[in-house]
Amino acid sequence: MSEERFGEFVLVRRHEEGHVAELVLDRPKAMNAVSTEMARSIAGACAALGADRGVRVVVLTSSHERAFCVGADLKERNSFSDADLVRQRPVARSAYTGVLELPMPTVAAVHGFALGGGFELALSCDVIVADRTAVVGLPEVSVGVIPGGGGTQLLPRRVGAARAAELIFTARRVEAQEARELGLVDQLVEEGRDREEALSLAARMAANSPVGLRAAKRALRLGHGIDLPAGLEIEDAAWRSVAFSGDRAEGVAAFNEKRKPQWPGE
Repeated sequence: MSEERFGEFVLVRRHEEGHVAELVLDRPKAMNAVSTEMARSIAGACAALGADRGVRVVVLTSSHERAFCVGADLKERNSFSDADLVRQRPVARSAYTGVLELPMPTVAAVHGFALGGGFELALSCDVIVADRTAVVGLPEVSVGVIPGGGGTQLLPRRVGAARAAELIFTARRVEAQEARELGLVDQLVEEGRDREEALSLAARMAANSPVGLRAAKRALRLGHGIDLPAGLEIEDAAWRSVAFSGDRAEGVAAFNEKRKPQWPGE
């Protein structure tokens, strides 16, 4: 396993053998509140991971024992002038879009508080694994703003427009069991096991074709919410992008030879 730090508050661990990388939120003194510096580091780490063909799955984790991420750094924001806030906005957005636009599958490992921008980072992932301590929510209207990291768009895609409206308009926090029942998280595991279970899930994903994984994610993302004929055209384009790949040839050969595939990743 190798480690690379992006600024002071973000760590990337590459589990080389399994082709899984961890993107670790590592600002424990502030419960991973996303400052301008941290947002810039998240974006930089995502750019590096997205370009790394050896990484097949990314797991978003936290180094804090009691929180995944409590959202934007409101202490920092309190010192901003209006001009400061305008200048900071593209930097903040880059953190969320960085996670959202990763080309490989992503899994969030959530425990404790995942609020506001913290929950939006999790929502930007493809699958959310949470332990029983998790408390999630988008409380932004309670402090005079709205979700700005994709929450108004990602949450209704998970739970439907009416449920998302209720959660956003009330700004309420949702504990783990209800979050699972509502579909705010995908898997609920025992306390302290979110990272372990997320990494295990990621390893199962990473055993598959990296070309196939990226193409499947692209088809899923681009096809969501559009009419079926258009969606099937997106799927066909994604299929064509892998049909003549080295991974497809290796996958068919390995199946017929009854052996584990050795994916070329191209």
